[in-house]
Amino acid sequence: MFVGHALAAFAVVAVLARRTGRDPSRALAYGVVAGLFAAAPDVDIGYALVGVAASLGSGAGALGLAESFWSTGNVVHRAVTHSVVVAPVVALAAAAWVDGRVAARAVALALAAGLVAVTATVGGGLAAFVTVAFVATALALGEGIRRRSDLSARTTFTLALVGLVSHPFGDVFTGEPPALLYPFATEVLNGRVELAGDPVVHLLGAFAVELATVWAAVLVWSRLRAEIEGREVRPFDLPRLIDPRAMAGAGYAASVFVIPAPTLDLSYPFVFSVLAVGAVGVIPVRVRRRGRAALAPEFAAPGVERALFTGLTAVTLAAAAYLLAYLAGVA
Repeated sequence: MFVGHALAAFAVVAVLARRTGRDPSRALAYGVVAGLFAAAPDVDIGYALVGVAASLGSGAGALGLAESFWSTGNVVHRAVTHSVVVAPVVALAAAAWVDGRVAARAVALALAAGLVAVTATVGGGLAAFVTVAFVATALALGEGIRRRSDLSARTTFTLALVGLVSHPFGDVFTGEPPALLYPFATEVLNGRVELAGDPVVHLLGAFAVELATVWAAVLVWSRLRAEIEGREVRPFDLPRLIDPRAMAGAGYAASVFVIPAPTLDLSYPFVFSVLAVGAVGVIPVRVRRRGRAALAPEFAAPGVERALFTGLTAVTLAAAAYLLAYLAGVA
């Protein structure tokens, strides 16, 4: 859920900000900042590139590289960066950096150094290296916020904390459970949340959760964009933003004969191929209805909203079609 973490935080924070009286532009900014911090914990997966580099020399294929990526990355993934104990410290360091004063910057660096020292003591050199990357990412985000927005240090702390704390809970459906209380050894979750006993249906369910998150974020963004531009938002406008070519996604059901049944251990062929279906959203051809029955193509680049909603609809139909084909046992 690399993207899902950020989009979930964006959608929730933006909606709450709007509901509590913030104007659309401010709500959008709050959502973006929370989303950026929600993505930051996955900086630990960068260590996976070590495994990929090692596999390149052995002539491993695409699936072999993917396996090396995850097997290496999971050595450090979902530990220090996914802790709700560490999150407030990192959020405070980022907020202090946004403050900009020399004393505040000193506090930010002291917090970062202290956190690195603790993780080095508890987890060793590799954990310390990951922590350095984590706090460096947070401070870089803080610098960007300071330069490109007027958000206060207090607001930054709140948004960063929401983003960082929300992240690990998006991982409960896939992989190993996060170490929520790191550096303490107390175990909060001892396994993933199972959506179904069938591993294929579980994977498709987890993908559906991710897809629903993307839909929520895009809908929130679209609504805020319309409000910022002063456009009227009507409840039934969405179908007008979806091109009929999105129906092509239903044809993905045929892939049940081609790709391996997707599970958490082998999800890449399904995930990459089903997401590729979304490319129909950016094809510069728009299908319009002329008369009562005829559909006529027009060559024109789609707008951003039409491309997003058409692509998302195509991917949604593709995933649903695959699930129905699998449940029907056609493979």
